[in-house]
Amino acid sequence: MSGANPGPAPNTSPGPVPKANRGSVPILMYHAVANAPARATRGLSVTPGAFAEQMALLGERGFTPISCVRLADAWRGGPALPPRPVVVTFDDGYEGVHRHALPVLAHHGFEATLFAATGWLRGPHQAAGALDLMLDWGQVRELAGAGVEIGAHSHTHPQLDQLSDARLWFEVAHCRDLLTAELGRPPVSFAYPYGYSSRRVRRVVRSAGFGVSLAVGNALAARGQGPYALRRVTVRRTTRIQEFERLVSGRAIGRGFAGDRALTKGYAMVRRSRQLSRQVLRKVT
Repeated sequence: MSGANPGPAPNTSPGPVPKANRGSVPILMYHAVANAPARATRGLSVTPGAFAEQMALLGERGFTPISCVRLADAWRGGPALPPRPVVVTFDDGYEGVHRHALPVLAHHGFEATLFAATGWLRGPHQAAGALDLMLDWGQVRELAGAGVEIGAHSHTHPQLDQLSDARLWFEVAHCRDLLTAELGRPPVSFAYPYGYSSRRVRRVVRSAGFGVSLAVGNALAARGQGPYALRRVTVRRTTRIQEFERLVSGRAIGRGFAGDRALTKGYAMVRRSRQLSRQVLRKVT
């Protein structure tokens, strides 16, 4: 891993049974995988070396990476989960997922899920707003062919809870339709851009045919959260291997993300106030 010396290598013994075996599952949220990402994506990126090290730790600890749809199926009464399940997800659709992450996943035989913002992908459906070099549709098809589940992440990556009903439906349904047309099958899973949702947003995602959707929350996912609000933990540039081990084992997550949660709660109040103001304006006009 690049950067400061991460200290001694972690113990490679299996260790105690993680919380994932006691009814909760770590869902890891990645973004860009790159040595030199754009400034806008750097904080939520990981280096290829760090990603390889983290996947190796999962293998050493006996974790089994599974897709989002496999997790949802198990929690709806389908085939049982493996002893140490973990879900590896990538948001947005950065090119490094194909260049750097896919070979590592293939080496270990790991499943993963990519949530694609279809308007950010290079190709005929491209819209403005992409923050870095993105996948093209050929690479997305190669990822799908290699066993990576392709989920939806809206079309242009807006804050969905701030949109009008018509625009919200477009962002969700158009993304679904493009993925279906390009990949030959409809996506089953959805991830909310920025992690923001509301009852209205979750209702639209469900109405569009998605069977499971993910927020952020920086906590382990649990069946009691419901299939349309599963939580994930953020893996970022500053996540060292010891912290990563704690994340996947469900240890001290609350302390590690206390600052993130405080900011999220405060911003949620601001967003809700803005949404109510817009609703009042629409009624007046």
